Amino acid sequence: MKIKELIKAEATRLGFDYCGISKADFLEGEAARLEKWLTQNQHGKMSYMANWFDKRLDPRKLVNDAKSVISVLLNYFPVQTQNPASPQIAKYAYGTDYHFVVKEKLKQLLLFINEEVGEVHGRAFVDSAPVLEKAWAAKAGIGWVGKNSNLLTRQSGSFLFVGELILDLELEPDSPMGDFCGTCTKCIDACPTDAIVEPYVVDGSKCISYFTIELKDQIPTSMAGKFENWAFGCDICQDVCPWNRFSKPNTEKGFTPKKEILDWSPKEWEEVTEEVFSKVFHDSPLKRTGYEGLRRNLDFTRKL
Repeated sequence: MKIKELIKAEATRLGFDYCGISKADFLEGEAARLEKWLTQNQHGKMSYMANWFDKRLDPRKLVNDAKSVISVLLNYFPVQTQNPASPQIAKYAYGTDYHFVVKEKLKQLLLFINEEVGEVHGRAFVDSAPVLEKAWAAKAGIGWVGKNSNLLTRQSGSFLFVGELILDLELEPDSPMGDFCGTCTKCIDACPTDAIVEPYVVDGSKCISYFTIELKDQIPTSMAGKFENWAFGCDICQDVCPWNRFSKPNTEKGFTPKKEILDWSPKEWEEVTEEVFSKVFHDSPLKRTGYEGLRRNLDFTRKL
C-alpha cells in the first residue's frame, strides 16, 4: 500500500471522518479575497486576522521546505441538543475544547508517518495559527466552501472540525470537488444580522459568533432583538443548510455534551456564578468568552 493510502487509513483509525492531501504552495486564489475582506474591515476587532498575511497564504512560511498539506475533518454533531428555551450554545462547544481533541489525534498521525516513512518534519494546526484551513480542506477535495463560508460535505454536512498537518513530505495531491450549493440561499436568508453579505462572503463584524465570542467590548445596541437567544456562538446558517440533513451524531468521547449545557434551565444559566462557571467549563470552548463575557451575553439577550 502506498504511503498516501496508509496515512488515510491511519486517519480513519484515529477517528477522523475525512482526510485529503494538497500540495503546499501559495494560495493564489485566496490572496485577493483575503485582502478585500480585511480592507473592508469585515474582521471587525479581530485584529489578529490582519497579522501574518503572507503566512496565511503560503504554508512554506510556516514549515520549512513544506511539500504537502494533509487536511482532516472530525464530526462534532451531537447526539442531543439543548432545551430551545435556554440560552443557546453553539454545538461545537458542547463538550471538551476541540483544540485538545483534534490536535492530539494529529500528533498521533504525525508520529505514525514518522514511523512509516522515517524522519518527517511538520506541524499540526487546529484553528490556532495563520492557516486558511477551509481553503486547504477544499483544495484537498474533502469538501467545498459554501455560501455561509463553512466547509460542506455531501455525506455529513458541515458540523465538522478542520485540522491539518503541514509536512516536508511529498505526497500525491487529491483533486478539489465541485460546489454543490446550487441556487440555494437558505443560509443567507436565515441570518438574523445579515452577516452573509453576499454568497461565500461573511462580514465577520456582523456575525452573532463574533459578538458573543470575539468582541470584548459592549455589544452594539443596533443588534438588539437579533440574536435569537444565542449566548455563545451561533448555528443558524448551519441548522438551515439542506446538506446538514445528513449530519449524524459523533462518536468521539471528548465531544460528549456537558450535562449542564443540556440540562440547565434558563434560570440556572442566569444564576450561574463565576465559581460554577470555572468548574464546569474549565476545559470548554466557553473559556474563550470567559465568565464576564457570558454574563454580558446573557444580559444582552435577556433585555431584548
